[in-house]
Amino acid sequence: MPRFAANLSMLYPELPFLDRFEAAAKDGFEAVEYLFPYEHEPRELAARLKANGLQQVLFNAPPGNWEGGERGMACLPGREDEFRAGIVNALRYAEALACPRVHVMAGLVPDGQERAELRPNYVANLRWAAVEAAKQGVNLLLEPINTRDIPRFFLNRQDHAHELVGEIGAVNVQVQMDLYHCQIVEGDVAMKIRQYLPTGRVGHFQIAGVPLRHEPDLGELNYDYLFGVIDEVSAACGWQGWVGCEYRPARGAQPGGTSQGLGWFKRLSAA
Repeated sequence: MPRFAANLSMLYPELPFLDRFEAAAKDGFEAVEYLFPYEHEPRELAARLKANGLQQVLFNAPPGNWEGGERGMACLPGREDEFRAGIVNALRYAEALACPRVHVMAGLVPDGQERAELRPNYVANLRWAAVEAAKQGVNLLLEPINTRDIPRFFLNRQDHAHELVGEIGAVNVQVQMDLYHCQIVEGDVAMKIRQYLPTGRVGHFQIAGVPLRHEPDLGELNYDYLFGVIDEVSAACGWQGWVGCEYRPARGAQPGGTSQGLGWFKRLSAA
């Protein structure tokens, strides 16, 4: 069975953020991820991890003005100084939380511009960030995101992400393979796992049911089969990463809703 990490930005929405660590541990998770840590001091988050016996396996670098609709700065010309300051801050948190991975959101393609125009800036930013992250043993992740959830996002496809990783040319830059986004944009998910996981360029998986982004046992993807594929390929290539549960509980924010929807997780854990 793959190793699962609870995404605390989406799971346990009925609880204050800092209380979600304990809830995840009580439900049997050994690791967590979330979007952004920056509203809390690193020592406070580190204490929650330690108190609940959890590993921090992923969070995002600062995305720019999130509330204003920005979804990353890596591809945006003219934002280099802000991008670099954000990476420095993210690495400060990564060190305090012993987190080995940071997702660097690509950003939105501005109106009137094409992806090809932004590619050199994106590559240059990631090359700089990779050097800084390597100093403390952190991997940077690039995530293709579907155009339905985030229109105009710079990076949408697995093949595009792997091309960029090759062009950036840093061993600590990898792809964050979100199977929810992959199914919406491309499909053929099992074969893409078989194609890309053995390359050593996949650093992390994420899951959610398709199309409504609920629990993985709800929707059109057969996750039992896909988890078997991940296990099979991992055994052959030595992959030892995590699968982030980045979904919205179908029961919403009702008390206990997340835990009630974890039948799939508890069944796999028991097996």
